[in-house]
Amino acid sequence: MIFDLPAYFARIGYAGNPRPDAQTLEALHLAHATHIPFENLDILLGRPIRLDLESIQAKLVGGARGGYCYEHNLLLAVALEAIGFRVTRLAARVRYRTRRALPRTHMLLKVEVEGADWIADAGFGFSGPLLPLPLTPGRESTQYRWSYRLVLDAGPWTLQTRGAGEWEDLYAFSLEPQEQADFEMANYYVSTHPESRFLATVVAQASTTALRRMLRGLELTEDDGAAVSTRLLAGEAELLQVLAADFGIRLPAGMRLPFARADRRVEPGAPPVPPPAAQPTST
Repeated sequence: MIFDLPAYFARIGYAGNPRPDAQTLEALHLAHATHIPFENLDILLGRPIRLDLESIQAKLVGGARGGYCYEHNLLLAVALEAIGFRVTRLAARVRYRTRRALPRTHMLLKVEVEGADWIADAGFGFSGPLLPLPLTPGRESTQYRWSYRLVLDAGPWTLQTRGAGEWEDLYAFSLEPQEQADFEMANYYVSTHPESRFLATVVAQASTTALRRMLRGLELTEDDGAAVSTRLLAGEAELLQVLAADFGIRLPAGMRLPFARADRRVEPGAPPVPPPAAQPTST
């Protein structure tokens, strides 16, 4: 399968002169993270999530759809490699507001840039970084209205974000390279396990440099970096309207989706959701 790099650039709105340097990495990461939404609609429609390049390119680029971490970061990895970056695929355990040890169901990338290593991740959704981070422990990365850092204590590397004045873990990872087969197995687990949140309700997430949106069932959450608000949508008609207007996801006429309001449990492989005590006040 020949990767269509110009089509990918058009999809993410990138018009620069790409080179395997830090400036290009940051520009591509930001463009990808702010143009391709995070979503699980194919799972709800009973369609398998395929991780081959042809399928990912047809869906996220040609089909103007979104996806979840494997689709996002496999696409980003191929684009970076086409430009000349050296990319290593990694796996992580989600830790966001949970004390349980979850399986390694999240995918991220290590990218070598001019002799230094960076972490790139355009597929964590609502709380994920907009820009890559240098693989340097303790260095704070201010990314528009949000802050991140990587820490390395006695255990694995951990990506953290600053929330309400305190640092919170997003996920933990090692630098052990992962193979395509590792992601195929994790993808099957996340997309078919009966307790996976992805099978329960609509999930859609989208970010700009000024606002992050998350839709879970009929609950829409918005975070502008200073305040977080939530509201319930009126029903299926408004759900489809919000998916199109706020997330850029348009479904064929007559297509039905399960959209019941999700519970607050954190399931294996699900995108991070605050527990009840941490939920923002509804507006």
